[in-house]
Amino acid sequence: MTNMATWLAALATTAVLVSYEVALAFGHRQRPERLARTAHAALREEWFAAVSAQKGSEILAVQTLRNSLMSATMTASTAALALMGTATLAAPSLHSAFGDAPGLPTFTVRLALEFVLMSLLFASLLSSVMAVRYYNHAGFISAMPVGSEARNRWSAAGKTYVRRAGVLYSWGLRHLVLVAPILASIVHPAAGPVAALGVVAGLVSFDRFGSSDLAQPSAIPLRHRS
Repeated sequence: MTNMATWLAALATTAVLVSYEVALAFGHRQRPERLARTAHAALREEWFAAVSAQKGSEILAVQTLRNSLMSATMTASTAALALMGTATLAAPSLHSAFGDAPGLPTFTVRLALEFVLMSLLFASLLSSVMAVRYYNHAGFISAMPVGSEARNRWSAAGKTYVRRAGVLYSWGLRHLVLVAPILASIVHPAAGPVAALGVVAGLVSFDRFGSSDLAQPSAIPLRHRS
């Protein structure tokens, strides 16, 4: 492929991903109830409110948050290792572009894609680390005895923390998924747009949330109703 075609393929890859994220942001403003991110954030808040109203649920709540914290920790570790590996592989390109050689730096398509790749991995690392932070704080609140003065005082903060932690954790995973088209574009520029379209097609199904995903009262068997 010519240099121009390579640049166009790389720009097409990033344009597909950015366009979908922009469209998703507008959809979140207009119809948030149709998006899984908003629905799952409300789910976590309702979960915290439910365990805060049930005495004896402290251990279960802490165990649930500990599992979520470990998942966010694994995502952060994966992103950190991938970021270090990418930086190591990109070192020769960075040295040749910004080294001691006279003249203007040579900014190639591969170098641009490597910068995008490192940015996605860093964003995943940062989001996952912040999710660990909020899950940790929520764990302390969940461990307080239900009905105690301290639990009641920190209950609102606990709902906010579990919501933020879940959103940040989803962003950490999302940035790792977006790495795939950039890697494909580095391997072969023509594969980038195809991979980007495939990833977007998969994200559309994951990001969509409808009323059919919730169990309706009429669909619950009579023997299970209280």
